Amino acid sequence: MSDAPTPPPTTSATGAAPVSEIFDRRQRRRQWQRTARAGANDGALLDLLVDDLLDRLALVNRRFTRVLDLGCHDGRLAARLAGDGVSVVTTEVAAADAARPSLPLVVCEPDLLPFAPHSFDLVVAAGSLHWVNDLPGALAQIRHVLVPDGLFLATFPGGASLAELRHALLAAEEDVTGGAAPRVSPMVDMREGGALLQRAGFAMPVADCDRLTLTYAHPMALLAELRAMGETNALAQRARRPLRRDVLAQACALYAERFGLPDGRVAATLEVVTLMGWAPGPNQPVPKRPGSATVSLADVLEPRTPRD
Repeated sequence: MSDAPTPPPTTSATGAAPVSEIFDRRQRRRQWQRTARAGANDGALLDLLVDDLLDRLALVNRRFTRVLDLGCHDGRLAARLAGDGVSVVTTEVAAADAARPSLPLVVCEPDLLPFAPHSFDLVVAAGSLHWVNDLPGALAQIRHVLVPDGLFLATFPGGASLAELRHALLAAEEDVTGGAAPRVSPMVDMREGGALLQRAGFAMPVADCDRLTLTYAHPMALLAELRAMGETNALAQRARRPLRRDVLAQACALYAERFGLPDGRVAATLEVVTLMGWAPGPNQPVPKRPGSATVSLADVLEPRTPRD
């Protein structure tokens, strides 16, 4: 198991009880800066999340002109939203000299937003919220910066994502060393996401997920793509020692043995969780008070005698 010390708790952005750090913020900044400098943040996994978010947004019959893109990566989502009277502000956990659209960039964490109330009518996040330490606090702040009847829309990897990789790494390290350290981050599932939207005060919350199966020529190809995206281990309680070569070789062998496909490739599960909610507004539909119905459901459902 991990021999890293337990990090001290930090204060929740909502002012509630302290929140234990799940992810090492400094490590996340280092990872993002490394991938941004390399210009390698072009993984197909991120394209899937961006495309899914834009497909959902296209179904909303509303024009948005002030957009906040949380965790913008290389700006690929912002570039497709900007223009034609639409202004986009992007955020990232660190600054880096990377190729990106010429859009305003604010360096901040998604759970520590510096924006004034009612600054945006749309907040989007593609592939970033699964790295947030205080997700309830982040959602509360997102609602705070939205105008009344503003929209929040996010996609990110969910709980079943990379289940094959998680299994192979744990089994391999147990086989070779007799113990295992956490190597794959915990992730939020759809039900948890829906409950968090309600807790944050969003109106008409929606949470759903799609499960996809991706294929790779070799487990190392999957690991290379995750590294290029900055999606490597940043758990606060991760083992500080690097993964041993013999453990990695065993993990690849187990992955191919247990999750290999007939054509020689290997499968990787991606669960795309989508969260959508509206900041409360005066013109939104609201449920009626319990007991205010004027028609009895029993009367409506009562079978009627057919006519002769």
